[in-house]
Amino acid sequence: MVCKTIRWEYAFFGLLYLLGVCLHAQDQRIADSLAVVYADGNLETQHLKDVLLEISFNERRDLDKALGYCNELIGLAAASKDYFYLFRAYRQKAEIHLQRGNFDTALEAYFNSLDAARLTENLSWQGSVMTGIADTYSEMGNSSNASAYYNDAIDVLRFGTDSITLAISILNAGDEYFKAQKYDSALAYFQESAGIFEQEDYLIGKAYAQGNTGMVQAATGDYQLAERNINQAVVILEEFKDSYAISEYLTYMADSYWEQGEKKTALEYAHRSLDMAIQFGIKPQISDTNLKLSQFYEELGKVQESLKHFKEHVAYRDSVNNLAAVQRMADLRTDYEVSQKQVEVDLLNQQKRNQLIILASVGVLVAVLLWFFVAIRKEKKKSDTLLLNILPKEIAKELKEKGEVKSVRFENVTVLFTDFVQFSEIAAKADAKQLVRSLDYYFRMFDAITASYGLEKIKTIGDAYMCAAGLPSPDPQHVRNTIMAAREITARVQESLEHTNGLIRFQIRAGIHSGPVIAGIVGTKKFQYDIWGDTVNIAARMESNSEPGRINISEITYEAIREEFDCSYRGEISVKNRGELKMYFLN
Repeated sequence: MVCKTIRWEYAFFGLLYLLGVCLHAQDQRIADSLAVVYADGNLETQHLKDVLLEISFNERRDLDKALGYCNELIGLAAASKDYFYLFRAYRQKAEIHLQRGNFDTALEAYFNSLDAARLTENLSWQGSVMTGIADTYSEMGNSSNASAYYNDAIDVLRFGTDSITLAISILNAGDEYFKAQKYDSALAYFQESAGIFEQEDYLIGKAYAQGNTGMVQAATGDYQLAERNINQAVVILEEFKDSYAISEYLTYMADSYWEQGEKKTALEYAHRSLDMAIQFGIKPQISDTNLKLSQFYEELGKVQESLKHFKEHVAYRDSVNNLAAVQRMADLRTDYEVSQKQVEVDLLNQQKRNQLIILASVGVLVAVLLWFFVAIRKEKKKSDTLLLNILPKEIAKELKEKGEVKSVRFENVTVLFTDFVQFSEIAAKADAKQLVRSLDYYFRMFDAITASYGLEKIKTIGDAYMCAAGLPSPDPQHVRNTIMAAREITARVQESLEHTNGLIRFQIRAGIHSGPVIAGIVGTKKFQYDIWGDTVNIAARMESNSEPGRINISEITYEAIREEFDCSYRGEISVKNRGELKMYFLN
């Protein structure tokens, strides 16, 4: 298996508030130092969150202790509805369980992290968690779900500014091609990720890309290049103490030497891989390396040694896989994102199959039934929360009751578009973390304003924000409410220019048009409520032809509000693919 579990936190360079240490990799010494600070018990809540996050990330000696810190942080973040820390804590918890081979627990934590990331509407965070979910499905052998989540992650991340997280997703997606023996495609993905890592001077990423390239070379018989690339990757990864990756690469080195007939060297690499996996408790790698050693010894005619390692492989394989139960847990959540009705059918069918297996034990039967009952209720609650986060309440209700949502034409809707002036130029020079925090600040503000006037947020794409009034429930005041929301948004953005607070400040353009639209759900794996039609296109043209700090409205919108709001006629302006359109500035 190609090594691919780059820790996303390596890409999240942040300030360690109490020590002033810039985090580039895990360091047990940081965990030990902060444990002393934590034990004093004199921290304010915000600083306590920071300390818990950094200890759980850097604590490698005692993973149970790291999980304890994660759980404490989850409690604090949930109580204060701090979705940033909730997202980070659940993701850290998932990473630890994934490293241990506890796939069902890792998936549950990943999906909780994704829920929190979606509440922040941060594309980089969502993409990073989707990559983690894909990694977990890949480790479980569920290539279909893995590929789906890798593609979703890459699609989301290409709209963002986090190049490193994008590169990690591309690198890991290449693994699915490698496992399918599509070596040309795998190499293309590895090389694309290597280029991004090189551009960002991201050392551990370059090591992974180089090591994975070496594995492709070993698989295609170029052993000399493979050995050079893998050995260079291992040297770098030893600096980061990335035991999981080193163990996998060492196993591939063993394969490479075995194929070349250097049996003794191959055994040395395999045992070195096994020792490292045992030292750090990496159950998947313990299982795989034992199987490799069993095969080696069998070919050498050493039956007892082969049998010994095969027994170890089976013991750890069963521990890792948790047999069919883990796969069920893996599939449940993906099915929830498709349709709650389908999930309930799948659960009932699975329950019947399990009942046939365990009829011999009434006690076990009762326990399994209780487990599924709790799982159904728990996952139903998650599903409902997820749907309400993605879809308007009325649409979510229709989807749950009917299993589908019919597209609807709304005759009277007003669409508002905004975007930030010179965003691309500013983003190219800005610090990524500061840029994300700034967008989050503005979009949270917009969400609150539009909700207060009854507008439905449709989506954000990069720095663009789109919403509409008059759907999914008709609103006779849709034009006025949109005008009021746009005025408040532009006024608040203008006010924000006077107060930086460590954030990047932008000027904003806005455009409004009124008319009919078609509304409905798009997607099968990941639902999105969207609108289409000429009204949407013209609203976008109104925005692109606006000016900084101004609200540009169409003639139709102007006629609806001319008696109440003061406007200035701009004349007929040429619009791409639309000809001449009359436009007005709202004063």
